[in-house]
Amino acid sequence: MASRKPFEQLAKFAADQCRQVVGYQPMKLPSKFDNIVVAMSSGVDSSVAAAMFSSFPNARGIYMQNWTETNSAREQCHERDWKDVQKVGAHLNIPVEKVNFEQDYWLDVFEPMLRDYEQGVTPNPDIGCNRFIKFGKLRSHLDVTFGAGNYWLVTGHYSRVLQTQARASGSDSWHLLRAFYAPKDQSYYLSQVPSAALPALCLPMGVLTKPEVREIANDIGLPTAHKPDSQGICFVANSQHGKISRFLEQYIPSHAGEIVTLDPTTGERKTWGRHTGLWNYTIGQKVGISMPQGDPRYQGAWFVADKRVDTNEIVICRGRDNPCLYKNRVVLKDFSPLGSLSEIKDVIKQHLADGAILIQHRSLQEPVKASSCTWETTRAGESRLSVVLEQRQRAIAPGQYCTIYQKERILGSGTILTSDEVETHI
Repeated sequence: MASRKPFEQLAKFAADQCRQVVGYQPMKLPSKFDNIVVAMSSGVDSSVAAAMFSSFPNARGIYMQNWTETNSAREQCHERDWKDVQKVGAHLNIPVEKVNFEQDYWLDVFEPMLRDYEQGVTPNPDIGCNRFIKFGKLRSHLDVTFGAGNYWLVTGHYSRVLQTQARASGSDSWHLLRAFYAPKDQSYYLSQVPSAALPALCLPMGVLTKPEVREIANDIGLPTAHKPDSQGICFVANSQHGKISRFLEQYIPSHAGEIVTLDPTTGERKTWGRHTGLWNYTIGQKVGISMPQGDPRYQGAWFVADKRVDTNEIVICRGRDNPCLYKNRVVLKDFSPLGSLSEIKDVIKQHLADGAILIQHRSLQEPVKASSCTWETTRAGESRLSVVLEQRQRAIAPGQYCTIYQKERILGSGTILTSDEVETHI
């Protein structure tokens, strides 16, 4: 592999028959003189993505500054990331640019996240960042610079954008699919990307494995070849704040409440302690609370079973695999389809019976088959999607995104409103 240039390696992997998806054309790649913009985060994945197109005359890198904390460890981290991007650009001999989208990030991602936490749910700001910033504000910026439809946006995400094979009518379309390398698949995080972005989006990592990416980086001596993968929410990871709760307490007022248990048989309610705010907890989380371990009824670890916003209570249950933590129905709001909603509904209806409609309510979980999908409209005119699952799932957290798949293809996603247990007849 070391003898091949990065783009030649990419073309080889993209054409590899074992990496193809039935019903789709091989990954389409930019042409030599196309405008190519690589979104560079300073990680090894986006660095290798930039290397793939570094021999193209109109290739360049772009680094997004979305968050600033004055005199903080995270601000120093931002500066290190930008310096790493500059080093990679110099190594590859491509120009790199820094753009500032802090205001957009604050308004479109951060403030909505704070509102969600204050309402007692657990949001996913990384998905919001992809929707509103990386594939929203950045695309708007590039539309002005190059003209809409006159450039390729390349990122280091592990997912695939593929074009369907032409049907008898001669029509085809673009779909977002899982990555070839399942352990790093990031399609869940891209589930809110607008459909309009797909035809000019190139995700070279989608046909590579992580070891192959590291090997390419080593072969060409990239400065970021051995940089660890980033973990956690982008503005908290590697910061002095450590855990998200320590970060959020700077922005969200604490409203103390009771930690209680509810007897499943009698409904008896007991109070065992106090919490400092619902936003500090998520469904399924282990609770560090002192229980009477001498009593067999209370021995062992306890977990969050429910967050009651109306009474500001945390309800806990005993045991990680307590039945009350498992649900088989999830209700979604604000469903965003990747394609026309009518077509997505048709796909779901067509493939439910053959077990090809799957859901994920968190990244990298084992996909779960849906046994029914029902579209409902509330009295207020809001649309809801109710999905009954073939297998009960642990700790489905309101506020998180639930992504709907048809085998490898993402059909769209929505925010989890509620989850519960319903009787099924499978």
